Amino acid sequence: MRKFMAYIEWDSETHLYVGIVPGVPGAHTQAASLDELRENLKEVLELCLEECQGQPEDLPQFVGLQEVEVTLGVNSPSSTLGRWIAR
Repeated sequence: MRKFMAYIEWDSETHLYVGIVPGVPGAHTQAASLDELRENLKEVLELCLEECQGQPEDLPQFVGLQEVEVTLGVNSPSSTLGRWIAR
């Protein structure tokens, strides 16, 4: 058994939670609740891993999230790296 990390966000247009498992092609889904999203992610992961050409151990491993701060504005190309959030 292997655990995977999922990135989850709220889509305010569809009013659904969206889950993505980085590094696993096709591993994304959506749901109205977090419990439903967890079940959907588990199901889609199982399907994606069945179709995986290599071994699951060959898939990229989750390292962490990085917060990036950018200045919003038309003529502002600068950005500042924020804090690192590791698992």
